[in-house]
Amino acid sequence: YLAAYIRRTGDARKPLRSGRSSAMLIRRDDPIRKPEMKMVDLALAKAHLGELVELAASGEAVCITRGGKPVARLTAVDTPRPPIDVSALRALTDSMPMQTEAAGDFVRRMRDDDRY
Repeated sequence: YLAAYIRRTGDARKPLRSGRSSAMLIRRDDPIRKPEMKMVDLALAKAHLGELVELAASGEAVCITRGGKPVARLTAVDTPRPPIDVSALRALTDSMPMQTEAAGDFVRRMRDDDRY
């Protein structure tokens, strides 16, 4: 619920009793918050931490605020990709049999013969 709301609106402010969102005064030159970040109040972040972690893991940065001021940023961890062993890749592709028909003919045959 919260993740969908954040994606749709860009921020998740703690609602007031009247149903309106609380005002958040963030300076544009704030070093913690980037313009594309989603804003979430600390109390709401505590209640929906799992959803915020999923948002961060998918690549969306989340700015957590306290009293309308940014205090933390939740982002994904950059994991390095393992290097590709070129010799092992070449050995694998060399061991694979060659195709007997052209790719276009294969796709055409799959499309025409396997209709449902």
